[in-house]
Amino acid sequence: MEKILMTRAGHAALEAELKVLKSEERPAIIQAIAEARELGDLKENAEYHSAREKQGFIEGRIKELEGILGLTEVIDPSTLSGAVKFGATVTVVDEDTDEEKTWQIVGEHEANIEKGLLNMKSPIARAFIGKEEGDSVEVRTPGGVKGYEILNVIFK
Repeated sequence: MEKILMTRAGHAALEAELKVLKSEERPAIIQAIAEARELGDLKENAEYHSAREKQGFIEGRIKELEGILGLTEVIDPSTLSGAVKFGATVTVVDEDTDEEKTWQIVGEHEANIEKGLLNMKSPIARAFIGKEEGDSVEVRTPGGVKGYEILNVIFK
């Protein structure tokens, strides 16, 4: 199986989520199912069916996280340098609007565009990879072609 690249922060976040699921969510849902069983007829017991559905989701997420974490290769961006690659924090300026944006290129399981974490497999990240400060980059997006100039590349 292919290794899943991830930053230390992304890895820690997934481990924390897994810990909460196992130590808090799982015991709570087991308790909720036990309480719902005590109410009697399970065929028409909405609380029971809702709790079982939530249990299925929790168990599925636990298995998914364990699988991801088992394949993860943690990369420390501070040990890297040079052109844009995984882990780089890239500051760009939109050539049409002069708006500056900063993104860190991360693995798909830690990507969150609102937090400035860009999936390394996204069209924008793929266009930036291999480029250096001062380079102009054209990105094909569903909304058309966007032009960016790379202002800064840091690894922190």
